[in-house]
Amino acid sequence: MQLKSRHYAASDTAEAMELCYAKGWTDGFPVVPPTEERIGAMLAAAGLDPDQQVAFIENRQVSVTAEKIAINTVLAGCKPEYMPVIVAAVEALADPLYGYHGPATSTGGSAVFMLVNGPIARELDMNCGDNLFGPGWRANATIGRAVRLIMRNTIGTLPGVLDRSSLGHAGKYTFCIAENEAESPWPPLHVERGFKREQNAVTIMAALAPHQFSNGLSSTPEGVLTTACANMRICAGTARQPQYVLVFAGEHMAIMAKAGWTRDDVERYCFEHTKISVAELKRINLKDGAVGPEDETAMQSLVQTPQDFLVIAAGGRAGVQSAYIPGWGSKNGSQSVTKEIRRP
Repeated sequence: MQLKSRHYAASDTAEAMELCYAKGWTDGFPVVPPTEERIGAMLAAAGLDPDQQVAFIENRQVSVTAEKIAINTVLAGCKPEYMPVIVAAVEALADPLYGYHGPATSTGGSAVFMLVNGPIARELDMNCGDNLFGPGWRANATIGRAVRLIMRNTIGTLPGVLDRSSLGHAGKYTFCIAENEAESPWPPLHVERGFKREQNAVTIMAALAPHQFSNGLSSTPEGVLTTACANMRICAGTARQPQYVLVFAGEHMAIMAKAGWTRDDVERYCFEHTKISVAELKRINLKDGAVGPEDETAMQSLVQTPQDFLVIAAGGRAGVQSAYIPGWGSKNGSQSVTKEIRRP
């Protein structure tokens, strides 16, 4: 195996980690030193040659090779079997629909939200339940972290340089979950997007942080969704946002299942009930201008179509909390992209 990256010598692991800090290759947390043996194991797990181009980031004119992905995947603390997921996510980053430059450079501070579907999520022990967006699961934590390190170290998305985020959020460390396909009342998201259930896929979206809402009073989908929509309406902003992820956890998921509500039912209800008047947007300083009589009845939708709500089931079985995740940008902004995870 012929690696092209520059080699550095270190007397021990501690010195190697300090070298990575000094070179600016970390996200602030300690990293695993990328030895030739570890890099080789990552490449073998994906069946890729080191110099094979996986993605080309057009607006950065950067070629992302398998070797560079493998190095950052080691740095992140991944197991070799995680490598195919990360390769698919990087392919998605380069998709024109995602539009890398906008979310990567905006002051708005989006992160790369990742959803893994298919048998691979269970094989890798990816979390789709309790503490969904929290710590404790190696696969979730390190897969998401690897993608951010690739953005940083290979594509050059450095905070304060290319990444101009004013605030950012914790998802910039890692923002990766699996869908609870076993208990979901709906087909898995990747099936909704044209894949077979037995295929493996990763969906990425430029996303803000999860917004949790709670409703322990309602026993109907309409009741739960009324609360969700009321929370989302304030996010309408001055223009439609591209997409939202709706994450329904245990008790809310069970309410949807008992009532027989389909994913389409949820999408349509949320599309209609997240509309907000232009007058209200002006009153809360999200739209310029004085309020006119016509503004009271002029309604603006949160997203462009009902299908721009990505409805998934995940989270703990107990509790009356669910979440929504706003996408980055306006109606013409970054779109979610789903890619197949291929294994040799």
